[in-house]
Amino acid sequence: MAINKDNLQRYTVGVLVNNEPGVLSRVSGLFFRRGFNIESLAVGPTQDQTISRITIVINGDEAHIEQLVQQLYKLICVQKVQVFDPRKTVEKQLVLVKVNVGLHERDGLMRLVDIFKAKVSDITKESMILQITGDVDKITAMLRLLEDYGIEEIVRTGMVALERGDNKMSLDPFE
Repeated sequence: MAINKDNLQRYTVGVLVNNEPGVLSRVSGLFFRRGFNIESLAVGPTQDQTISRITIVINGDEAHIEQLVQQLYKLICVQKVQVFDPRKTVEKQLVLVKVNVGLHERDGLMRLVDIFKAKVSDITKESMILQITGDVDKITAMLRLLEDYGIEEIVRTGMVALERGDNKMSLDPFE
């Protein structure tokens, strides 16, 4: 089944998996076999050390996402899958960016840091490492402004997401 590029939508998918070697490879391999390009991927242990949470951002259409969820459940290591509703989800990403900045440009850069609620993680005579946390739009806007200073390096985490309110992604069948 080919993916129709005209009807693509951004989806954030949460997957609870057994915390064991090879799980990430099996899950990401499934996306590869189905022709999905993973836009963002983050993985880490949960409050239960035997379970890891994978958060994946992909573009697709509704039919392919439903098929993907069914295929994920066929993997023995997968415990639960949730496609997040963007209106009911908090999504964040962390970016570290090293910027060229001399003493004369620091005041302007510090105003940007304040406006975007970023943090200075390191500082030398010629550069600063900034920590930016937020949604994609906030991060993109700040990175565009930082280009004027000269970006040396960027590293990004994948998107992480939690559903708002009392709802939670749990393995407990009664929740």
